Amino acid sequence: MYPSLRRPWLDAPLLAVLGGVAAWVTLRLATGNDALSAVWIGNGLLTGWLLSRPTQLWARYLGVGFGAELLARVVSGDAGLHAVALGACDLVEVVIVAGTIRRLVPDIGARERWMPLAGIATASTLVACAVSGVLAAAFAWWVHGSDVVGYLLAWYSSHVVGMVIFATSTVVVQHSGIRFLVARRHRRAFALNMLLVALLTAVVFALPYPLLFLTFPPLLLGAFRHRLAGVTVGICLVTVIASAATAMGYGPLGLVDGLGSTGRIALLQLYIAAACLITMPLALIMAERRRLAEHVRVSEQRYRMLADYSHDVVMRLRADGERLYVSPSAHDVLGWDPGQLLGARWDLLHPDDRGAALDAIGEVISLNTPQTAVYRIRHRDGHYVWVEAVMRPIPSDDGRGMEVISAGRDISRRVAAEQALADSRDELERLARVDVLTGLANRRQLDERFDLALKRLQRHGPPIALMFLDVDRFKHINDTWGHAVGDTVLRTFAQRLRECTRASDLIARLGGDEFVVLIEDAMLPGSAEAIAGKLIATMGAPVLIEGASLHVTTSIGIAYASRPAEATTLMTAADAALYDAKKAGRNTWRMRGVDPPAPGLSVVHGQ
Repeated sequence: MYPSLRRPWLDAPLLAVLGGVAAWVTLRLATGNDALSAVWIGNGLLTGWLLSRPTQLWARYLGVGFGAELLARVVSGDAGLHAVALGACDLVEVVIVAGTIRRLVPDIGARERWMPLAGIATASTLVACAVSGVLAAAFAWWVHGSDVVGYLLAWYSSHVVGMVIFATSTVVVQHSGIRFLVARRHRRAFALNMLLVALLTAVVFALPYPLLFLTFPPLLLGAFRHRLAGVTVGICLVTVIASAATAMGYGPLGLVDGLGSTGRIALLQLYIAAACLITMPLALIMAERRRLAEHVRVSEQRYRMLADYSHDVVMRLRADGERLYVSPSAHDVLGWDPGQLLGARWDLLHPDDRGAALDAIGEVISLNTPQTAVYRIRHRDGHYVWVEAVMRPIPSDDGRGMEVISAGRDISRRVAAEQALADSRDELERLARVDVLTGLANRRQLDERFDLALKRLQRHGPPIALMFLDVDRFKHINDTWGHAVGDTVLRTFAQRLRECTRASDLIARLGGDEFVVLIEDAMLPGSAEAIAGKLIATMGAPVLIEGASLHVTTSIGIAYASRPAEATTLMTAADAALYDAKKAGRNTWRMRGVDPPAPGLSVVHGQ
């Protein structure tokens, strides 16, 4: 916030020397009955010094400044009371300006605050110089009987001009340093510009011709090329040279008859004020323009760096999908150099995703809201990369339409993981509904399917048949041949069940050697009987295991319903029919109907 001082012990003495010399030079150049100068330098110098120091140190510097001015006044011939009173008025002016700026703009080094700082500084200067001028004019009238209005105007104009010029100069030098006011590559041009200002001012004020306008072009050039540095140094040169020449009676200001010294001072002040009004706003505007340009450059560099080094592929697209910019990360993600992707539209998008991508761009532009799209882009080696792109609308360069900024990242691994997770879920769901040994439906799937079939039957759906089956003497097979052979028999039995039933029939294993077949469109009991007979015949073929031939048979119980029935009723009937088949000697089937009024018994022997 404040400039660092390499030699703090030298700070106060340096202020004393500069303030004393400035006051002495100004007083020596003063003219008129009241010895008022055209420009008062000391207050601007002290104000700039305070604004570049911590507030808690102000008392010290105010004392040093007051002492230096008092000494200069005494040396210049002012009486003690007169010197103290005018020095006190100067302190009031300095405190008002510096205090107001410190309170409203604590950090005057922030470039983004320079424009409001200029307005605050100008307003506080006008008020402070009026206050100090009223006090000084009142004192001059009370002690010397001076003209109050004339004294006030002379004081006010000289102090306003001095505060504007030298407070600004001091702050700039304090915060930037003399060697840093101008960039190294511009120092020669700056020196030549200031030399031209000094030479033209000296020529203008050495000749008795109205050529005051000649100093303005080099001042404007300094403001345009060197901004505040050119203005502050240039105005200081003009002020010093013009004041000295006018005090010695040279220059074009003496051409106006009847002005006298006071009139010439007033004209000089107006001239210096006009130079300030012409150049300082230009310098502030140029400084603000440079700050904004630097801000834009840094922002563009920052965002360009983010785009260039981001892992995401950043693209700028027209409304029709034409690529205007592609970030270098496209090479890492897609294998293509950015230049190879410019100008094209949908050539790399997967054909199935082009419509969705175009719709997403249309929504971004029409709704003026960000959209997220997922699509596939062809890699240079031929495979497709899944990309998730966040698209935002931006104005086009010509300002006549909208374009789209797209930041896409490779989500191929995520998509693969999601697909693997979905496959795992499907597999788990399948395993939860399928018998592991035989690949048939398990009890859970049977219950779900059976419940739906009964509900359809309640709505006058087709009749259903429920078949209970088991392997005859399966315990003997397990005990004789072992469980491995028993498992093979069960798998063979399940395979023959599939061969004997239709794709629409549900085959389930309840556990052990117990199997169930659900037939949902058994329009006649004969459909179930046909399946049972086919199964009995198929199971007559031997089961070959490790060179041995096993004769395996099955017993089947069938429950048949053509009207609404309860699940327990059908299952009880099927189980009872299975018991009838075993009681009849196995390797056969039996059927029981559950339709009211009374269960009928149909006994049909198999082969």
